[in-house]
Amino acid sequence: MDVITAKELRKNFKVKQKKGGLGGSFSSFFKQEYKEVEAVKDISFQVGEGEVLAFIGPNGAGKSTTIKMLTGILYPDSGEMKVLGLSPTTDRKKLAYEIGTVFGQKEQLWTHLTPYDNFMFFGKVYDRKKEEVIKRIDEMKESFELESFMNTPVRNLSLGQRIRCEIAASLIHSPKILFLDEPTIGLDPVVKENVRSFIKKLNRSYNTTVFLTSHDVGDIEKLCKRIIIVNDGRIVMNDSMDSLKYQYLNRKQMEIRFKEEADAENEIRIREMNREGVRILKVRENEMKLEVDTKICQVNELLSLMNGESILDVNIANIPLEQIITEIYKGQP
Repeated sequence: MDVITAKELRKNFKVKQKKGGLGGSFSSFFKQEYKEVEAVKDISFQVGEGEVLAFIGPNGAGKSTTIKMLTGILYPDSGEMKVLGLSPTTDRKKLAYEIGTVFGQKEQLWTHLTPYDNFMFFGKVYDRKKEEVIKRIDEMKESFELESFMNTPVRNLSLGQRIRCEIAASLIHSPKILFLDEPTIGLDPVVKENVRSFIKKLNRSYNTTVFLTSHDVGDIEKLCKRIIIVNDGRIVMNDSMDSLKYQYLNRKQMEIRFKEEADAENEIRIREMNREGVRILKVRENEMKLEVDTKICQVNELLSLMNGESILDVNIANIPLEQIITEIYKGQP
């Protein structure tokens, strides 16, 4: 069953134009000029119950505007949308009781209160009975390992602990859909994994639908089974994660640092190999950056062809998400 449906959504904004100078009449100098910008252009998609969906794109692509329309913050200029059978435009208050939102860069918790006091406060905001809220807190405390810092003021929590509490606070009223905007931004790798595990457990335990935006490939790859990519206000890809991995995430960037005297030798080796699926991006002093298509050439196979004794360090990373998005967009007709 679909819990979110969007059909031909459009949203334009009027943006103030800067004056080009002191030329023109006196009255025109004080007259403000506007330019109309199309933020969302004919977007349509569906999200199923219990699905964890990645809704991503570069800055200015229209994803935030779309989320604000789905949550009732903005009204579309045209198009239709339903969230849990409700219209975000006309049923915003009803919808607020059924959804939760977490923005990685914006705090909703009162920092001078403990997580427990914050949860009780949010329970009151959502008109939940005290007994119901306490039961819900006990469930989340146990399921998501919040016990050790439940009575510590939020201002004294680590960033990872705070993010977990932010997510928990958005769940106090048992929402059916959780909108997450950059939930792991600014977190170290260990804490990122904890937050991802937290979201997975949330989805498994409560069948909560998760609508995720993130620029972190790790978030998308480890949490989502489907991905929607938007750019310039339009959907440029709507496909499964398996398909995306096959097409794009098989490409890795390798940064190899050699002993100083081995630089030229290894560059010559790689160029002489002329291996399909390997591209030299940059060579500088004793460092080399490569792009490897692992469907064609495995990383360990490539390393085995080099002089292992000359290698000091190897760093392997996914192709940056922004690059993937750009390539997907450029590939559209």
